[in-house]
Amino acid sequence: MTEIILTLISAALINNFVLHWPLGVDPLLSAERRQVHALGIATTCLMLIVGMLGYALYHWLLVPLELTSLRLFVVLPLSVLLIAPLLTLLSTVFSTLSFEGLWPLLLGNAGVLGLTLINVQDDNGFFHATALSLGAGLGFWLVLSLFSDLRQRTVDNDVPLPFRGLPIDLIGAGLIAVAFLGFSGLIKT
Repeated sequence: MTEIILTLISAALINNFVLHWPLGVDPLLSAERRQVHALGIATTCLMLIVGMLGYALYHWLLVPLELTSLRLFVVLPLSVLLIAPLLTLLSTVFSTLSFEGLWPLLLGNAGVLGLTLINVQDDNGFFHATALSLGAGLGFWLVLSLFSDLRQRTVDNDVPLPFRGLPIDLIGAGLIAVAFLGFSGLIKT
């Protein structure tokens, strides 16, 4: 149980998929301020569902059939096919949030595919894969919220002309990554 909780915290803070491994940076840079929490919820749910189903399909279907080399051809369509039903379900559950226009951001999120392939490769068990998926999604949501706040602060301040737009966004992402580097000694294994 302790190992699962440490995996969840580690995936969210220490080995963050956006900052530690540059997976899922595109939705981070493209998200609008009004859709930050909708994108965070949708990405967390998608990472959790695809991470669990991908692990289960790989270890309980592809490994017994000795078709492990087809893992990418199973995981990628799984993540693509789950986006539309997930957004429909989330828009009914969270009626105050706008989930419109998130389909391309979820489709282009390499963090979902990378997470599932890491779950499959590590083979630490189903509950570990679930904790890693949930932690990665929560970590993505946290970084997305922090980055949106930082982006709003830079819009309101006087930024020199050469740094406006993408350059200041990338500098801000680097500073957030350095801040998250402080968590690296939090868990000793």
